[in-house]
Amino acid sequence: MRNKNLRADKAEKFKKVVLIILSLIVLFFVGKAIIKIAEFTPFLFQLIFNREIDLKTNDDHINILLLGIGGKNHQGPNLTDTLIFTSISTKGDKATLVSIPRDLWIPDLSAKINTAYSTGESKRQGGGIVLSKAVVSKIVNQPIDYVLRIDFDGFIKAVDLIGGISVNVDRNFDDYEYPIDGKEEDPCGHSDAELKELATASSQLEAFPCRYNHVHFDKGLQEMDGKTALQFVRSRHAQGADGSDFARSQRQEKIIKAFKDKIFSLQTLTNPAKVVSLYSILKDSIDTDIKDDEFDDFIRLAGKMKAVQIESAVLDVGNDEAKRPGLLVNPVSGKEYNFEWVLLPKIGNGNFSEIQKYIDCEIKIGNCPISTE
Repeated sequence: MRNKNLRADKAEKFKKVVLIILSLIVLFFVGKAIIKIAEFTPFLFQLIFNREIDLKTNDDHINILLLGIGGKNHQGPNLTDTLIFTSISTKGDKATLVSIPRDLWIPDLSAKINTAYSTGESKRQGGGIVLSKAVVSKIVNQPIDYVLRIDFDGFIKAVDLIGGISVNVDRNFDDYEYPIDGKEEDPCGHSDAELKELATASSQLEAFPCRYNHVHFDKGLQEMDGKTALQFVRSRHAQGADGSDFARSQRQEKIIKAFKDKIFSLQTLTNPAKVVSLYSILKDSIDTDIKDDEFDDFIRLAGKMKAVQIESAVLDVGNDEAKRPGLLVNPVSGKEYNFEWVLLPKIGNGNFSEIQKYIDCEIKIGNCPISTE
């Protein structure tokens, strides 16, 4: 009887170890490793007995490009609405997030940066990651070791599955022009003749009110489900300071931190059903170049990041009222930019040298000033 109880106790301890492993896998969206654990492959042996982290590194940092796309149910499904360059210290004590605006003009593409993934993927499967990595690496002048792309549908389901997240909203804000997916071309009851006249209307909200929702957030700690969290990070037309790319980047950081904290919470770690379901959801929503034999290294790195210090930097036009300089400018729309609203480096189209110096300083030091010259 004593041996039987001992075996049961060992089995229970082993089960807890596996649950912790699975939760760390989810944090880095590498759920395929669960299959390896279930099959008791050499992966589990490496995870338990190999303590070294053997990932691509640059000056003791691992650089990851995070991409967010709308997905198959959205207009422009492969356009990247979110681009975040992430540099993680191999010590696991600091992660620097640099938000790159989707409207940044890339001369090599003759298009905005948000088209890079879509363009590459249209050439061949897997080309989206390759082209995005090349384009962003040239902008930041940093090697990009890994790329991870997730679609928004997967994001919503993942947040809902862990029971939502708690986010501290800095101030009240309203966005009256939050687009409704699938209604981008809705005529809102207008005739063909009226549509021609309204195509150049100064206010698309007034001309086509059925295409937009009013999104509002109160100041203070808010509990958000997946849909609400997505609105929080995607909002681009909030009134006042919250309509800037700088504010949007800060909101992205809050969501990433809140999701990380929830994943590491006791509630998530001890709920195997949520862990497995989260994996099932994310595996169909992700495109990545992380290799199977690197999963265990990411898990070990994740284990170091429970108290990671997340610092954010943003590339934008600055804010004159707040006397905060920026690194970008918004030029007059013209043929050169396909008559689109775009952003350029303030020192010249295609000249990313000032941006590169700033990002290098943020990674190595942090809280770096931007030149006002």
